[in-house]
Amino acid sequence: MCALRGERDGKRGTSVASIDLDKVLDKAWADKSVPEVLAAPVSALKGVSDRQGDLLKEAFGIKTVADLAELKYVGWAQALAALDAAK
Repeated sequence: MCALRGERDGKRGTSVASIDLDKVLDKAWADKSVPEVLAAPVSALKGVSDRQGDLLKEAFGIKTVADLAELKYVGWAQALAALDAAK
């Protein structure tokens, strides 16, 4: 199992994400570095097919995992879900 873990740095006030890469990446990408995964097509994510990647590209111009992470609609949806969870 490959995992990235992090904690809040009290001195700088920054936080680092924690994720089990084996659970979110296709097997072919599980041993790659984070910069390599971010530059990868979205089909590197477990459960995302090449066809779905093509549809994301067509609909939103998404070519890479980084593009998907930066999609404003994803951020908006996450913010709405966080607001709902906080109630």
